[in-house]
Amino acid sequence: MEKTTDIFRRRKLTYTAVFLIFLTIFAGTSLITEFSLADGAASFPAAAAWIAENLIPDQEAMERLPRILERLLETALLSVAVTVVAAVCAFFFSLLGSNIPHIHGLVKRLVRIVAAFFRNVPDVVWAMLLMFSFGQNILTGFFALFFTTFGLLTRAFIETVDEVSASCVEALEATGANFIELVFQGIIPSALSGITTWVLYMIETNIRSSTLIGMLTATGIGYLFDLYYKRLDFSSASLVILSIVVLVLVIETASNRIRKVVLS
Repeated sequence: MEKTTDIFRRRKLTYTAVFLIFLTIFAGTSLITEFSLADGAASFPAAAAWIAENLIPDQEAMERLPRILERLLETALLSVAVTVVAAVCAFFFSLLGSNIPHIHGLVKRLVRIVAAFFRNVPDVVWAMLLMFSFGQNILTGFFALFFTTFGLLTRAFIETVDEVSASCVEALEATGANFIELVFQGIIPSALSGITTWVLYMIETNIRSSTLIGMLTATGIGYLFDLYYKRLDFSSASLVILSIVVLVLVIETASNRIRKVVLS
């Protein structure tokens, strides 16, 4: 009983210490940045009133709806195209980094390093770098999203392949299957549900990311939002935001249904 009491006392002291550390960090950063939580909370009513007054689509904004939907479709198609191409490249690249047989350890390590590099550089940074070479166009946005998506999916596919394919790979190896047969008869059928889930998730993520990328590359729905916002046309900008929200919800609903079909 006494031993149990000591354990709970140590846990309580640990949680208290962690809480105090986070509180100290928050207080220090707020002091340095001159951030006031009280002022921020007090500004919410005024902000809500401004949103209710200015961010409501009017008749003029509704007349721009066809153009907004056209750019929205462009953004959605770009996100799907980037994700599909990156997924295909990432899958075959991830095979070289997984723990399946016939792959040298040095190759596995190199693949994981490359994937980590592309994954840890944000797509916005890629967009800014690529604009020096390609300018502000849809190709820049494609490659910016592709590099980050490729890195994320490579890492995810490596883990997926390692988790689900061990038993089937061993069974196929026992029958004398070669590397190609291991991939197409063992790994792909076993990892298909996990791969599909990751691809659908990245499509949703890339639709959100492509909006910000579009502001930098002057393409897609992000360009329209940036244009309306800089012209102080808040009603049209709000319609752009609403259309993005609706698109994300539609994509998420479709993704959930596809997951149910694949996983069932």
